[in-house]
Amino acid sequence: MVKKVLGVLVGYVLLAVIVIPLLVTAIFGGFRTEAVTEAKNLFGPADYLQILRPEHTELEEYVQGVVSAEMPALFPMEALKAQAVAARTYQVRKMEEAGSDAVLYDVGQAYADTAAQKEKWGEHYEEYAARVSQAVEETAGEIMVYEGEPILAVFHAQSAGKTEDSENVWVQEIPYLRSVDSSGDLSAPDNTVTETLSAQTVWEKLSTLGDLSVSAAELDFSGIQRSEAGYIQQIQAGNLTLTGLEVRTALGLRSADFTVQRQGEDFVFTTKGYGHGAGMSQYGAKALAEEGMDYHEILSHYYTGISFEKTA
Repeated sequence: MVKKVLGVLVGYVLLAVIVIPLLVTAIFGGFRTEAVTEAKNLFGPADYLQILRPEHTELEEYVQGVVSAEMPALFPMEALKAQAVAARTYQVRKMEEAGSDAVLYDVGQAYADTAAQKEKWGEHYEEYAARVSQAVEETAGEIMVYEGEPILAVFHAQSAGKTEDSENVWVQEIPYLRSVDSSGDLSAPDNTVTETLSAQTVWEKLSTLGDLSVSAAELDFSGIQRSEAGYIQQIQAGNLTLTGLEVRTALGLRSADFTVQRQGEDFVFTTKGYGHGAGMSQYGAKALAEEGMDYHEILSHYYTGISFEKTA
């Protein structure tokens, strides 16, 4: 009788210790495999990576959205990585300035969510999203710092061959936003663009900045002063003294590096580059990547004296 009871007890122990765990593993492991397969089928490879990767955070998803919107997905991988680190750094700095633990979406960077990416890329969505995902994942958590603080990681599309010192754009001198060579921009598409505007249109738009003291028929430009990088620092429009950035913004020009000529009732503006000119040039990053630089080297070129850290 005792032997029989002991036998029953041993059987229960074996059932609890060996058989039940095996069944649980088989059942739930099978469910997990099915869930993974189903996710792949429903969302495709790129979305699957975004949803199931362990290191996924809102910040990294945001960075993917910025890179998708800001840089062509077929740019070299090292340029995409440089853009990812710049976008992440810019966001982290803005979050710190605002005292926010949440990602801020209205901070001046373009952003494309999954729906916008699919609309933008169409049949190439999976290929392009996978490239951007790779750039974001291989730099996950990485930011640029200067003296222990996240930098103001501004960037622009392309320069006219040299980037601009920060004080020539925003008055404040920032030690890591120095003018550097970016000659690769000269081969970028539409680096030099000519646009014709009527004198009346120019007069109306510049009049919003102050009293020109002349009519549209009398309006002309003079007294142009440029920075070493070529961007206009000061220009006289009629009797009004303006910055190149003010003229660029008012007239919707591609950059503040421009020449202007009056031709009858029109003004002909020829611009070089695209954007404010400070920080990283995106087409310049492309050119440096094609020359063999990695993303750390690209970023260290455009942001003077910075170092790299991982976010917590």
